[in-house]
Amino acid sequence: MNNFNRMTIVAACQLVGEANSHNDMEVLEAQWGISGRCNASSKSGRVAALARIALDEDLEVMTKVGRVPLGRALIDLALELNERRRNEDSWTKLVSGLRFDGFEVIETEEEVLSRGGMFPRMEKVRTLARMLPADVPELDFREAESEVVQLLDRHGFSVAKGHLRLALSAFERGAWSSANGELRKLYESYLDEIADKLGYSGKDDSKLKRDFLGTVQPPFLLEDYNEWNANNQKPQYIQGLMSRLHPHGGHAGLSEEEDATFRLQITLITARLLLRRFDQRVP
Repeated sequence: MNNFNRMTIVAACQLVGEANSHNDMEVLEAQWGISGRCNASSKSGRVAALARIALDEDLEVMTKVGRVPLGRALIDLALELNERRRNEDSWTKLVSGLRFDGFEVIETEEEVLSRGGMFPRMEKVRTLARMLPADVPELDFREAESEVVQLLDRHGFSVAKGHLRLALSAFERGAWSSANGELRKLYESYLDEIADKLGYSGKDDSKLKRDFLGTVQPPFLLEDYNEWNANNQKPQYIQGLMSRLHPHGGHAGLSEEEDATFRLQITLITARLLLRRFDQRVP
């Protein structure tokens, strides 16, 4: 399976295409053994053809670090681009896509020499690092998203699915505040809908519905796991996450991008856990 999602690969292709001429692209295609397969007259057509090959074919190509999948070769080339040569919209999509794939772009500075061996200068070097260990089970956020969508569809939670779609769209655009807002609505919405499905009949109040999920028999939110507690002064995960998704104001030293990524990851993992639990409970 490709380690990278479609948005990541397409964004990398766009960056490489935008920074190189048709002749430069022909050289790359020759190096990769795909000459003649991306001969569109327009640059956008050439980029689209290259992206399709990277996405649809299990193709490995030769690079300076050895043979790697074509998608990874494109990403590595995109990471090498000087800031002046890259399109910022495409760069935002690439970084957002990589984060959704579980990768962080690490930027360091290294001293390099000129061709004559004199006048050293500092250059930025970008590499990929996994945000989480590769062998930890069920931390693939693309899989989490896919299963969450399936469960939302299965149980008719269309409002929650709409918030998830909008959150992912905003995340892809780098609109962090919008993504955060939709993730809060997603979290609140599917919990409300679960409560309604399990027989809640009180006021239309999300906190009351979450309390209902802790008291319905058998409980849906588990006190033994500190997910819910009648005593609001005691630690409880569900309300704690709701509070974490509703912070007040900015926080010095925290990156909006990092915070949005955390919220996306924790929201998807939590949704998968609770929607699976609901799926096992209802007929």
